Amino acid sequence: MSSPTTVERALAAALHADTDDALDTGASLLAADPAPTTYAELALRGEELVAGAWRRGWQPADVVRIVRRELDETHVRLVSALILAEARRQPKGQNRDGRWEAQLAQLEEPGAEAARTDRFSYATAVLELYRLLLRLPAIEPLDAAPDPQGRAHRSQSAASRMLTRIRALLAKAEATGYPEEAEALTAKAQELMARHSIDEALLAARAEDKDAPGACRIGVDPPYETAKAVLLDAVATANRCRAVWNEPLGFSTVVGFAPDLESVELLYTSLLVQGTSAMARAEAAQRAGGRKRTKTFRQSFLAAYAHRIGDRLSAAADSQVASSEGDLLPVLAARDVAVADRLEQMFPRTVTTRLRGVRDAAGWAEGAGAADRAQVEARPRLR
Repeated sequence: MSSPTTVERALAAALHADTDDALDTGASLLAADPAPTTYAELALRGEELVAGAWRRGWQPADVVRIVRRELDETHVRLVSALILAEARRQPKGQNRDGRWEAQLAQLEEPGAEAARTDRFSYATAVLELYRLLLRLPAIEPLDAAPDPQGRAHRSQSAASRMLTRIRALLAKAEATGYPEEAEALTAKAQELMARHSIDEALLAARAEDKDAPGACRIGVDPPYETAKAVLLDAVATANRCRAVWNEPLGFSTVVGFAPDLESVELLYTSLLVQGTSAMARAEAAQRAGGRKRTKTFRQSFLAAYAHRIGDRLSAAADSQVASSEGDLLPVLAARDVAVADRLEQMFPRTVTTRLRGVRDAAGWAEGAGAADRAQVEARPRLR
């Protein structure tokens, strides 16, 4: 029987214990062996841990998000390099859809200067990362039945143009300092989202495509993550999706059809940016008036913002359904059932979370006002 390699001894020492001493022991073993083959073996073991995360339901963006949440940017660079290296070893397109490939495209290869510091510090960072990867729990896989090739090819170009227009409108809404302009731009973006979603639904129904709902995960980061999760749920519901929040891991899983998932990601991100900016302005006004505000002001602000946005988005969605053509209603109803079924398959047991700690009346009033200014108007009837 051959003797264990340096990497095997280091991983055995560091990965299955929680103490700093165990981590130091493993890092010391690696630092004392600078052979290129040792670092090559270490990288390969990292790629294996990444592949193990995929088998447990994780995707590239999920792994990067949890590493950033639990560790730091050094570890983010390390895991990005591992993910890209693991992807290069796989046959192109094997069991991976466009969303997966887009996540890979967002990763950056670390520069040579960022690859290593001294050997001990580098080994310590690698082992910290490997500990985290090894202990990632199994989560709900997002894979759905693939779209028929014909539909994917038919709609890809039009969808790309539409999403480009929506992103441009929301970017302008986020950048403007005028609430009325932000409201108008956001309302126009939601209108385009509605048109895009309904067009896709009708085309799929008329072509009898065997379209199936998919899912994506969206990060819900602290602070005030409960209010942010409520906001995301409101946006998802208004766009005919369903959201389930995983508080310990810091994300919500959104279930819906592909065009609607795109809309949820875009609109939630934009409304969160607008809400955060409005909160900063409200706090500044409070301080200028001599009233010191605290964490309770911000928490109450975001809670009211999420609640009020939910009311307005629901009203907009109800208005659109009420004014729709008759042949649209059965299509939307069938899609709602499909989304509910997929949600039940992925999450057979869920619990309801309530907002707590909302006690600041001024924060609530300011947050509700900000939501009114960021409102999404009722969608116009399509002809």
